[in-house]
Amino acid sequence: MKAFLYGVPIGMLGGLIGLGGAEFRLPVLTGVFEYSAKQAIPLNLAISLFTVVAAFSTRASLTSLHSLLPIVPLLCMLGIGSMLGAHVGSGYVYRLHDLGVEKLVTALLIIIEVLLIAESFWVFEARQLFNSSEINLLLGVFFGLCIGLISSFLGVAGGEVIIPTLVLVFGVDIKDAGTGSLLVSTAPILVGMVRYGQQRRYRSQSDLIHIMAPMGIGSVIGAVVGGMMLGILPGKHLNLLLGLLLIVSAVKVFRFKTERKIILERNGKAR
Repeated sequence: MKAFLYGVPIGMLGGLIGLGGAEFRLPVLTGVFEYSAKQAIPLNLAISLFTVVAAFSTRASLTSLHSLLPIVPLLCMLGIGSMLGAHVGSGYVYRLHDLGVEKLVTALLIIIEVLLIAESFWVFEARQLFNSSEINLLLGVFFGLCIGLISSFLGVAGGEVIIPTLVLVFGVDIKDAGTGSLLVSTAPILVGMVRYGQQRRYRSQSDLIHIMAPMGIGSVIGAVVGGMMLGILPGKHLNLLLGLLLIVSAVKVFRFKTERKIILERNGKAR
């Protein structure tokens, strides 16, 4: 029940801003449910899949997808690159020391929340850096690789990075970028889940039943409600407030967990 109740508002926030909500969910998994970052990332990735699929289905039912046809090749290149990045990143996470993962996750979360804050002051205007379709396709693979790495390291859908990339680098309209990001983000999520499944990170039935399923259902319900409230609440001010709150919460949660691990390790060595 606790997982479901946390999932609803997290999904609602994601629906309001147009994200998968994973950046809000990760501090909850580590702080409230006391998972380590390594344990929380695969769970967060799986729950993100629920939210992304629900968000795309809702958007597809309300709007036309024909405007995406001209950017299908670009979306494919982003998807290919993100799959490669997710494949590499999901294997690299578990080679790091626990403290190294905590610090890396904290840094990436802060960068993402800074993007949210920046968006509240600066409206993204579509601009294309290069007119060459060949260069843009190569850039799509490169940026997709970076997106896949971030997705696998945080268990996020990656929309926080995909949308600005599509708008500022490739000149895609902001609405089409939102829909396109949902399509692209499914690729690294699925690859990351397969990799983590091969590493037996989903073997705990308790995690699947008591955390993943109820929080995923809550996130889907919240995302639908948040999407319906999109025109009611001021998005810019919400981005600013949430960005500041998430930076504070992420630093506090991971700082506390890092200090606790250092103390436990010192006590273990002393014994």
